[in-house]
Amino acid sequence: MGLKSKLLLFYFNIPCLFLCLTQTALAIVLTNSTQLESILDKYRDEEWWSARSRGRRAISEGDMHLILDLHNKLRGQVHPPASNMEYMVWDTELERSAEHWAHTCRWEHGPSHMLTQIGQNLGTHWGRDRPPTYHVQAWYDEVRYYSYPYSQECNPHCPFRCSGPVCTHYTQLVWATSNRIGCAINVCYNMNVWGMIWTKAVYLVCNYSPPGNWWGHAPYKYGTPCSACPASYAGGCRDNLCYKGSPFYEEHDLIYTEQMCQQVDCETKLRDQCKGTTCNRYECPPGCLDSPGRVVGTGYYDMQSSVCGAGLHSGVIDNDGGWLDVTRVGRKQQFTKSYKNGIQSIGKNRSANSFKIESVPVKALSCDTTVALFCPFKKPIRHCPRSYCPRNCRRDSVARVIGTKYYSDKSSICRAAVHAGVIQNESGGYLDVMPVDKRKQYSSSYQNGITSERYDHKKVVETAYI
Repeated sequence: MGLKSKLLLFYFNIPCLFLCLTQTALAIVLTNSTQLESILDKYRDEEWWSARSRGRRAISEGDMHLILDLHNKLRGQVHPPASNMEYMVWDTELERSAEHWAHTCRWEHGPSHMLTQIGQNLGTHWGRDRPPTYHVQAWYDEVRYYSYPYSQECNPHCPFRCSGPVCTHYTQLVWATSNRIGCAINVCYNMNVWGMIWTKAVYLVCNYSPPGNWWGHAPYKYGTPCSACPASYAGGCRDNLCYKGSPFYEEHDLIYTEQMCQQVDCETKLRDQCKGTTCNRYECPPGCLDSPGRVVGTGYYDMQSSVCGAGLHSGVIDNDGGWLDVTRVGRKQQFTKSYKNGIQSIGKNRSANSFKIESVPVKALSCDTTVALFCPFKKPIRHCPRSYCPRNCRRDSVARVIGTKYYSDKSSICRAAVHAGVIQNESGGYLDVMPVDKRKQYSSSYQNGITSERYDHKKVVETAYI
């Protein structure tokens, strides 16, 4: 995000019956960074490792859901559309095999005896903290080098180091019949990556079954989504994917309130986007370096500036896009120009309203996490981290939900989000929480399978808005 990244692509080819383009790895070297410790702490913390040992898990619950849900989201949005794309589920045996290989800390595909039975994507990085979904998105983004139905334009010179376009992470990720996945993450010390020793490499291994990338075959069939699903799915369809379950499911719209995340274009000015609303959280698309819009200032920016352009200039996002937080900081008398991160801002010697840009942290929650624990109410009102809720919180938790639309900070965040219809119980997902002023009364209601509680008392409690 704003720091220059060096991409190294590696292709490993072995004799087998199917095209071994699946066996492709991606290494990301992120230099001049000091933010790796948070991800290292998660995977070397004694409490996490002991819990992992008891539960026989090779990856944290939050990372598992992040990886799986992003795979299904990306598989459901391929273009041209797929008629037989299957919904992907987590497989603990694939997870264990990925764990075994991740702990070898070998930057190559393996073990060799399994490579004809599984597909495998690898990713590793060191330096700035990156969520595992960063690698998943990078695999998918190889679509730019792929022409449906065959990878004719994707033929790098290999095997030692690849030069030329690589697209085989993408084709494995969207291989229609690869409906099971299991991944593992390991922190490797002194890992040899093409002759360079990385002292703290975060290594992601994802195994797929059945394997994809068969010679002469397209990754999926073109057509109306779910129109060519295998008979075993009995007509089930979910988010453009063949789904085993009820053929019908209720989809709730994701609610972005005026305080929450808003999607903007590359050139959208904050002044135009922020009229009559509380400036808070925005999502920028990829590719904004090509058309960043007008950026006025450095550090703090004139309200006439492009939101995404200012995000790029400040280094909070990079050309892959992403989330950013905006905070108004009142009138400034002067805005200085500078060239930063590929963006030239302009100066201004006239008083104007201004804003600053901050990064958006993301945290995975449990079904029982409350606002009081996650993001306590403080004045002035501050941004809370973006949250990720696991699936099935309606069933797996009895944590309280107090209120309707506005919820007491004693409420479970994820169950309140299901109650509000912001996320689906069956899939979980991302949401934003905004603490607001105190309320004396909360109404009860039955919504989306959850009955919330009523609260009416002289004692006031803090409030969160989902």
